Amino acid sequence: MEDINPKEICDILNEIMEYELAGVVRYTHSSLMITGPNRIPIVDFLKEQARESLLHAQQAGELIVGLDGHPSQKIAKIEETNRHSVKDILLEATQHEQHALSLYKKLLSNVENRSIYLEEYSRTLISEEEQHSLELKAMLKDFS
Repeated sequence: MEDINPKEICDILNEIMEYELAGVVRYTHSSLMITGPNRIPIVDFLKEQARESLLHAQQAGELIVGLDGHPSQKIAKIEETNRHSVKDILLEATQHEQHALSLYKKLLSNVENRSIYLEEYSRTLISEEEQHSLELKAMLKDFS
């Protein structure tokens, strides 16, 4: 891992951590705003996304500590659109997942061929974020 710049990687990981913590808040709020006949499965999905965002934030924080960095106590800015239809919430979740995906790709581009562990971590999270995007795309099909 001597080929990586630990400060630069910690900065990216802190950005990821802050964004994932914002995801906990976003998905928790969204789960509370769902109404209608399909409420239960959508609420369950959003609560699971919140739990996963917390796990991802914790994983990023552990990596920061392992790289002798300092995990941030900040949370990324969360835009409140005040649009709470199921379609709007799922569209916002899609945008959230796309940005998270871009952060993990940014990390990958900074560790690729320099750290197998960090590269595999990045690829695993990219895969998970892509899977979430596909799930959300399928959920949005009825709204098109």
